[in-house]
Amino acid sequence: MNSEEIKTLADKVLMKTYGRYDLALVRGQGAKVYDPEGNEYLDFVSGLAVTSLGHSNSILADAVARQARTLIHVSNLYYTEPQVKLAKVLTDNCFADRVFFSNSGAEANEAAIKLVRKYSFDKYGPGRHQILTMENSFHGRTMTTLAATAQPDKHRGFEPLAEGFTYLPYNDLAALEKALTKETCAVMIEPIQGEGGVHEAQKNYLSGLAELCRSRDVLLVFDEVQVGMGRTGVLFAHQLYGVEPDIMTLAKALANGLPIGATLARDEVALAFGPGTHASTFGGTPLVTVAALKVMETMLAPGFLDQVKRVGAYFKARLSDLAARCDYIKEVRGQGLILGMELGFPGADIVAELTKKGFLINCLQEKVLRFLPPLIITEAEVDLLMPALEETLAAAAARNKK
Repeated sequence: MNSEEIKTLADKVLMKTYGRYDLALVRGQGAKVYDPEGNEYLDFVSGLAVTSLGHSNSILADAVARQARTLIHVSNLYYTEPQVKLAKVLTDNCFADRVFFSNSGAEANEAAIKLVRKYSFDKYGPGRHQILTMENSFHGRTMTTLAATAQPDKHRGFEPLAEGFTYLPYNDLAALEKALTKETCAVMIEPIQGEGGVHEAQKNYLSGLAELCRSRDVLLVFDEVQVGMGRTGVLFAHQLYGVEPDIMTLAKALANGLPIGATLARDEVALAFGPGTHASTFGGTPLVTVAALKVMETMLAPGFLDQVKRVGAYFKARLSDLAARCDYIKEVRGQGLILGMELGFPGADIVAELTKKGFLINCLQEKVLRFLPPLIITEAEVDLLMPALEETLAAAAARNKK
């Protein structure tokens, strides 16, 4: 099928839940993707921080193909070697002792929400169920994770929402301390808000938050679905801050495109889940966990995360240099290879124009351009984007002055 045939059929048979870009894609290689007509695009979106090792990674593809010929799925009523090996390597590299595998970031967060309430119920009895989350946060689109997400525009039309969530301003420790009550069981927060506009937590805020939580036995949940798995230049974003949570959620890049979510917790907390309290039919199958093992193996290899730091710093410096010369760029922010550029005008047209020029980026919160390239992106590929970005921004700024 050519591009027009794919888009025409999609318009007839798919639910219109996405504002899709005017582009059909059929294959990818490294940091590039291609449409049916063979046009090439440099991918600075990577499936929204998913394909961190790039497209069609041969090591991953070979491992998945071997596993597909061996054992794709069995129920979680049985043990499988790839699953327990993945849990071991994840827990060996962070604060956590145990892992629950699911299919997505939303499900990982759903499991975290259930776990904090179960832990608190077992220890303190009913009534201690309130969870504090942050304004502009994004935790998923299931009914419960939607309630945890503090973005009113995403709630509209889906009320009534699940009860027990209170929203607080990000980076405001005084507001957090005031909001903690005897009913609070957990604080759930992204160390860097991805979908909310690439806002970074301040280091003293996260450390103060952790101290307050520990002093009151309130569990701390870090949602690292987007910013974990090497995205910031360290394996997990909280390691940038030197602050450990009680629970961490992962997904997206964990299996580089195969569906997986993971909820990791300290032993004392994880043991609140007993047989029958939570489950997932497809969570942690041999097929996805063997892929995730290859992802972990690659990211933990010497030099991989150093390259992410180096290219991320280079990319941010190039964006900051551009911002210094353009008064319509309000701010450049982010860490590693999750970077945001806030504009003084809407950015949707810029995304469309850059797509025509062969570069994929996205825009969120109307005015924030977000850059989430595969972690294998190079300085040379960043250099290809920059003149096209500058030219497109200048044209957009001129249009917005009229």
